[in-house]
Amino acid sequence: MLKNFNLQIPKDPAGIAKAALVALLLCNLVAGYFVLFPPGGSPKELDEQVTNLRAQVLQRTVQLKLMRAHAEKIQRGRGEGDQFLNTYFLTARTSSSSIVDELSRSAKEAKITPKEHSIQSEDIEGSDTLKMLTINGNYEGTYADLIEFINRIDRSSRLLIIESMNASPQQGKGRLNINVKMNTFVRTDGGAI
Repeated sequence: MLKNFNLQIPKDPAGIAKAALVALLLCNLVAGYFVLFPPGGSPKELDEQVTNLRAQVLQRTVQLKLMRAHAEKIQRGRGEGDQFLNTYFLTARTSSSSIVDELSRSAKEAKITPKEHSIQSEDIEGSDTLKMLTINGNYEGTYADLIEFINRIDRSSRLLIIESMNASPQQGKGRLNINVKMNTFVRTDGGAI
């Protein structure tokens, strides 16, 4: 049940003094509470929070520096990868003629007679921009010339991988029939092979 509180303001000086003392006592109690239990925490708690926040800032700064270093390495790696692709991989538009010309030139410089070449293109699983070319080339020459030809392929400015090689001697001529199967890679760059 609700009771009616009738607050009467005292009219005599002693009553006013008592009311003022009660009001001051209440204000002191409230102030004492805020001194003992400050709204943000005690000074010790605030110091601990500041220390924790400084440690977090330091940790995040170190993480940020590491992330920037990783991002820089990724950018450098991407640039080096693009440079590698541009240097060692042909474009699809000119790959067939360029690779046959380069192989024929290397064969002639090694004194090997180039014969027919066949080229097959295969998709590389997981890549939309690269294809693998398989080149089967037939040549005729001596063993020493074959070694020179392989050396020239090894020093080629293109990435040529010799997958297999067969050499069989010709009867009575001292020369070899040579079949070389090589792989190389091309960038499609929107052009057809």
